[in-house]
Amino acid sequence: MSKRSRIFFGLLLIYAIGMAAVLYRVVSDLDPRYRESAEESLVETSQLLATLIEQDVRDGAIDTARLDSLFKSAYAREFSAQIFSVNKTKVELRAYVTNRNGLVLFDSTGQSQGKDFSQWRDVQLTLKGEYGARTSLDIPGDPNSAVMYMAAPVRWTSNTQGEGSGEIIGAVTVGKPVQTFGQFVAAARSRTLYAGLISVLAVLVLAVMVSMWLVRPFGLIADYARYIKAQQGFHPGRLLRRAWDLMRAAYDEMRDALAGRNYVADYVQTLTHEVKSPLSAIRGAAELLQEPMEEAQRQRFLTNIQRETQRIQEMVDRMMELTALETRRVLDTVQPVALLPLLDELAHASHGVATQRGCRITVAASEDVTVEADPFLLRRAVSNLLDNALDFSPEGGHVELGLQVQGRWAQITVRDQGPGIPGYAQDKVFEKFYSLARPHTKKKSTGLGLSFVKEIASLHRGKVELGNTPEAEGPGACAVLWLPRRAE
Repeated sequence: MSKRSRIFFGLLLIYAIGMAAVLYRVVSDLDPRYRESAEESLVETSQLLATLIEQDVRDGAIDTARLDSLFKSAYAREFSAQIFSVNKTKVELRAYVTNRNGLVLFDSTGQSQGKDFSQWRDVQLTLKGEYGARTSLDIPGDPNSAVMYMAAPVRWTSNTQGEGSGEIIGAVTVGKPVQTFGQFVAAARSRTLYAGLISVLAVLVLAVMVSMWLVRPFGLIADYARYIKAQQGFHPGRLLRRAWDLMRAAYDEMRDALAGRNYVADYVQTLTHEVKSPLSAIRGAAELLQEPMEEAQRQRFLTNIQRETQRIQEMVDRMMELTALETRRVLDTVQPVALLPLLDELAHASHGVATQRGCRITVAASEDVTVEADPFLLRRAVSNLLDNALDFSPEGGHVELGLQVQGRWAQITVRDQGPGIPGYAQDKVFEKFYSLARPHTKKKSTGLGLSFVKEIASLHRGKVELGNTPEAEGPGACAVLWLPRRAE
């Protein structure tokens, strides 16, 4: 199983366990919460009936005649109440009244009148002045027949007793079948489980996205572990900087996962635009070659086709290099690189090209500086800046490679004596495919070299700038590559 699949199923399993625990807790808690709400309503109803009965007490005797006619009329009422998904059509509230000895004086259902209820918890506790309540089954063994009962005391105040010190002469109990609000519990459970199912489906999609995002960050963690093992000695500052680079890389990976579609679309659109011109030139030359013409003219068209084909090939190659570089959010391997020997090596390697163009290259450095870098990428970056300077240098011009130290930064400069950068192009030089015509050939490059340098600088936690030299120093452009110095 691939790493991505393991991450996907791992995240899904963790979420499923968590969601199952939450749903179980919520669903199992629905019935008690509904019972508590129903109990609170029944308590108020029992107190209301007790107050009504107390108005008919004469000389300590309870009169239930009013209750009898009241409940008969209530049970006979016809109505329809749509309570969300439940349609209620009858009164299911029941009540009974007992005297001070627990004998039933009135039962709204007509089934228990005259029976002794003194041992029932609701009656027993209420006659003692305590809160009495119970839940009992109408049909033994059938939990769906459960009925909740709440009682309230019936008091009688004689002329010799003060206000609020009435004697308890009986109890009134109201009951409600649990099944009546069980419909609401069942509906709530269904809605909760439905919401949980929708959540699981949504997380399936999220898990796919997150698993793709996390594959690369897990690889970055492994890279960090290898980096630590490769270190000689303990360097907290260096390790913290590396860890910060890894976290930033993981964030960039997740951001790019969201923006990837637009990123690819922009790349394709730009590449299509840039390839259109050389393809048109190739097509035009190929069509003309089908016509009779002189050999010199034919060779010129063939040369044009070869040149434009080479241009497309260079563009594709550089684009692939740049794309591969942009997908890297952190350098896989770094090592100490001395910059002065690197500049000397590049100046020597470019000596032949400079001589052909009538230019000279010099290296100016106050001291050597060491940075942590990928030697190959760093050499490519400085080489691109040097090639760019040579392309714009006039015959007899001078290209200077400079190295300076400013605080914790090493500064590599590449100066030329060319025409400089026009004002309209200064904000575009690092854009992909943007290029200025070379003074010698009047041709443009692929426009990817400086973008390549910018990506390399970013990977090394540095930056690159390109601008014109001050007027007092003459014409020309100056590229500056900033790199953090290696911690001692």
